[in-house]
Amino acid sequence: MKKIILFFIAILAFSSCSDFLEETNRNSITGDVLYNTPDGYESLVNACYSYSRAWYGKPDGYAFTEMGTDCYTGGGADCGRAPFMAFYTQDLQGSQELIGYMWNILYNGLNTCNAAIERADGAGLSEELKKQRLGEVYFLRALYLHLIVETWGDVVLYTEEMKAPVNTAHRSSVEDFYTQIFADLDDAISLLPATPIKDNGRVTQLAAKALKARMCLYRGKYTDAISLAKEIIGTSDLGFYDTFKETFDMDNSEGQNNREAIWWVDYSSDSSLYGTFEEGEESPLRNNGGNGSPLFSAMSYWMVGGCGVWVTPDTHAPWVQCMPTIAFLNMFDEDIDQRYDATFRTAWYVNSTTDNYTKEYGQQYGAPNGLAIGDTAFVTLKYAVTDAYRASKQYKIFDRNDVYDADGKTIGTRDYFVSTYKFEDNTKPTGWEYESKRDAFVLRIGEMYLLLAEAELMNNNPSEAVKYINILRQKRAVPGKEEAMKIAEADLDIDFILDERARELAGEQQRFFDLKRTGKLIERVKKYNPDAAENIEDFHKLRPIPQDELDAIINKDEFQQNPGYK
Repeated sequence: MKKIILFFIAILAFSSCSDFLEETNRNSITGDVLYNTPDGYESLVNACYSYSRAWYGKPDGYAFTEMGTDCYTGGGADCGRAPFMAFYTQDLQGSQELIGYMWNILYNGLNTCNAAIERADGAGLSEELKKQRLGEVYFLRALYLHLIVETWGDVVLYTEEMKAPVNTAHRSSVEDFYTQIFADLDDAISLLPATPIKDNGRVTQLAAKALKARMCLYRGKYTDAISLAKEIIGTSDLGFYDTFKETFDMDNSEGQNNREAIWWVDYSSDSSLYGTFEEGEESPLRNNGGNGSPLFSAMSYWMVGGCGVWVTPDTHAPWVQCMPTIAFLNMFDEDIDQRYDATFRTAWYVNSTTDNYTKEYGQQYGAPNGLAIGDTAFVTLKYAVTDAYRASKQYKIFDRNDVYDADGKTIGTRDYFVSTYKFEDNTKPTGWEYESKRDAFVLRIGEMYLLLAEAELMNNNPSEAVKYINILRQKRAVPGKEEAMKIAEADLDIDFILDERARELAGEQQRFFDLKRTGKLIERVKKYNPDAAENIEDFHKLRPIPQDELDAIINKDEFQQNPGYK
């Protein structure tokens, strides 16, 4: 796709995700003809969904939402695709390809939604189906508008299909964005059927209410947020699993089969159902079509010499982007909270007794040291161990002091650390694959309890806030530790809620926005992420506008770069 200011959108030039999201490339047919048929319009609506796959469950989306927060710092030798986002360096500018790529993705998604809304009446759909599809598209437009305004601030608000090149840009206020977001969500709620239908990632009325509840929290509409969250929590089709691990188990990875999922981005194991978003882009992490969440914070286990851990289906391809801060690890009390062991992987086991590193790459890195299949190969710990303890173990140990200094700053290597394995996929045929078929959960029941507690707290009703926090915490307790997981009213403040959101929603692509909307981004990054603390400034609450966009417009004096960036 070309720059959003100058392009004619090619919304059907790629294929989509799975099952219902089937599109056909009919480039020889004009949009005015194609979209005036039921099949053509269905393809247009399905294209509206497709852009969400570039944000949710992809390394690019993780760079915007998880890197450089209080929970995650840069991992690996080059910190994946975006070290400038992990550390807020001077390289974080609009000239970065990643910034322009995501701007194009979100604005293309927005324009596709605009096209679907404008063309619905002429598509020849039944009235019932037209209402359903319009409800889905209004939800998606609200989602894209939300991601745009929270990422870049008061930029360009389009609500009509762009059919011709435009070379000017005009800012709309954040309030104008949210006025449109709430209007779209109200339309979605009124148009979508009230009966919950879980259908391979299609938007439901319940999903629209859940997203509206989240948006109410962003805009301080606490009473509305409380009402919506209580309605969603009372829905009979939603509930908790006995364990947090089950929530993300591959047996429950398809959203329509997951009792905690409200809305999700649909993925499939069939890569042929996916296409590319950018012509000429070669990155397997961007355009392989699958969910990349298993990779975003997995350590380089295969480089630990003499351990016999190789890339097999029970591990992930060793592509490292993020690693947890020690402060994030310390937010968990694993003795009472089951979410630590369900979120992180600390023990790695021998799954190979040959020197595959040498066999595959011609470089000796060490074979197993007398270990057998199934033995512990090495462990990663958030605590320090004594030299005597280390010497007593046959396996290797990477403890707190091997990874972080006394102030929590990452030292030595960024390759070995406690890995986020919440999104593990052990169903892959090999371990070298960069994609997973698991769906990317966007709205879950656990968030509704957190949302409700925060809204009650901000609405000066802390006793109700504690009640809902404790319901969630007891559900996430290690069996027999339910009472220990309960907190008192005196324990509850916005920082505790942010800690609880970290424990529940780690890696689910909300963290940067959570910190920003609560006014805690700068404070908590400086306090908990020493790798980024020295560089982060107030202007980093917004991302830079792509330089290509600024170069393309003719009203440069009116529409300028976001403050703080070159």
